[in-house]
Amino acid sequence: MIYVDGVTKEFKKVVKDSGLKGSVKSLFNRKYNIVKAVNDISFHVPKGEILGFIGANGAGKSTTIKMLTGILTPTEGRIEINGQIPFKNRKKYVKEIGVVFGQRTQLWWDLPLVETFSVLKQVYQVEDKAFNERMAFLNEVLELNDFIKSPVRTLSLGQRMRADLAASMIHNPKVLFLDEPTIGLDVAVKNNIRKAITEINEQEKTTIILTTHDLNDIESLCKRIVMIDKGKLVYDGSLTEMKTQFGKYREVNMSLFSNEDFDKLNFVSEFKVNDEDIKINRSKEKITVTFNSEKISISNMLSYILKNVQVKDISVNDVNIEEIICRMYGKEVSD
Repeated sequence: MIYVDGVTKEFKKVVKDSGLKGSVKSLFNRKYNIVKAVNDISFHVPKGEILGFIGANGAGKSTTIKMLTGILTPTEGRIEINGQIPFKNRKKYVKEIGVVFGQRTQLWWDLPLVETFSVLKQVYQVEDKAFNERMAFLNEVLELNDFIKSPVRTLSLGQRMRADLAASMIHNPKVLFLDEPTIGLDVAVKNNIRKAITEINEQEKTTIILTTHDLNDIESLCKRIVMIDKGKLVYDGSLTEMKTQFGKYREVNMSLFSNEDFDKLNFVSEFKVNDEDIKINRSKEKITVTFNSEKISISNMLSYILKNVQVKDISVNDVNIEEIICRMYGKEVSD
């Protein structure tokens, strides 16, 4: 369905000397640096998969999405989506994709939502029968009927996001690009949006690329992750594999009778490990020790703590996906 092979995107950045003299000189004799926003990345997304596409700010994530949607042209490499080159024959290509940007809307602000959908029907040249069937499905999945006659400007953020998702699906796209679809929403609305995305994917077999900073979105919706950093692909695999490969850390969460007793503990010295193998977070209510379980066994960690401090409550957990990704960015990605 989606093929990205050896794709690079370069931008020219003007270099000038400081001061007024440098500015004037650059007008007549411009010098450029070549910046690689995306550097030789490749991945394949089969039909019907929900792919989590993640990266820190400035990693090249947005540039990649712009190339996939046909807004930008790659400097090198090949992108093919459903047999089409995104930046060629754009008019035909955009009829096969849907795009939702969490911080921007494609809806007409002063029109009732139902009229907005009618306008989009004309834009995408959807036949009456197909449109009616589509709206019946979207009303069922996204529960639009309660506000479908309301002007877009009166909708809550959660309602607008559901409406934007519906608008992107009016023409039954083969591929759906979702950029931060749950940003700014409360927990209950986020769960409803995730449920709707899952139903759309399962019933329509729509291929979805999801970019998000909300790692609960990733855990709820994606089995596979592609991660880029500094323009390069640094991970392509399942969420399970990521946890196995990078989830060697465990957390001990404890509450003590006296937090001052915790100062007696010196994990680095006791277990002869590096500072990076131990991370400590303290609050009034709880202390969390994150440690490398390949270098310190759980039994030894618990034995050391229980022997030296008075514990009210204690538990051991696997680290969450957010901690794993933070460690990948902090260590593995920079190496």
